[in-house]
Amino acid sequence: MEHNFLFIQYPKCSTCQKAKRFLNEHSINYEDRHIVEQTPSVDELKQWLSNSELPLTKLFNTSGQKYRALGLKDRLKTMSEDEMLECLASDGMLIKRPLFIGNGTLLAGFKEAQWLDLIHSEKQ
Repeated sequence: MEHNFLFIQYPKCSTCQKAKRFLNEHSINYEDRHIVEQTPSVDELKQWLSNSELPLTKLFNTSGQKYRALGLKDRLKTMSEDEMLECLASDGMLIKRPLFIGNGTLLAGFKEAQWLDLIHSEKQ
């Protein structure tokens, strides 16, 4: 069965590497996308979020150097949703990774149990 999963990752990220191994070990077909070379657009982020229960703030890579350098921890409190989306779309390094999109769901970060749930729901 063909899967329509999108895996957005940064190849040097150890969590992304672990997630990719997981997908390959489970024989999951996915489109692999480099988060910096092909940073998600505002429209893509809006579409994925509309199908997700994730709050927009959960898409920020809060442990990233860029996040800290821009002082986003404090700035996010006063930013509008559009400003947050523009910020995320401006630099892939600001986005929590990996992203796993499929079956109308968006997962940010790698939690094996969540990813298994999404994969199994797609197979049904």
